[in-house]
Amino acid sequence: MLTKPEKELVRHLQGDIPLIPRPFETIARGLGRSEKWVLDHVRALIRKKALRRIAGILIHRRAGFRANGMGVWVVPARDCDRVGRIMASFPEVTHCYRRPSFPGWPFTLYTMIHGRTRAECRAVAARMARAGGIARYDILFSTREFKKTSPVYFE
Repeated sequence: MLTKPEKELVRHLQGDIPLIPRPFETIARGLGRSEKWVLDHVRALIRKKALRRIAGILIHRRAGFRANGMGVWVVPARDCDRVGRIMASFPEVTHCYRRPSFPGWPFTLYTMIHGRTRAECRAVAARMARAGGIARYDILFSTREFKKTSPVYFE
């Protein structure tokens, strides 16, 4: 359970972080705290696993990565953790998930692959398949983006 000051800190962290040399100093001013207090509490939230990370989000289409596809992989349950670590290690992959399979849908591992072209995504997927020893997979390419926002936990 987060304390009231921790929730207030999360409110300031969940929005856009300013692109300046000392963004946490600006956040600290908004909280009426010191930069050290903010950094100490961010580290404490990470230690107690209430916060996993603070990350920048690349707007991939504006950066030239026009193709993205969900790689869907048929991976035996006994190999999912090993293969998942291999797939997640590729820099073109931003998400890697394990999911149950269903009748008619044998896929158990999912990866979001970003590239400049569909051909580039397919080449990455082929390298990933070789690295993980996976023969059966497909790529579901995005055709339209409807929403892309960061989660808001405390308003």
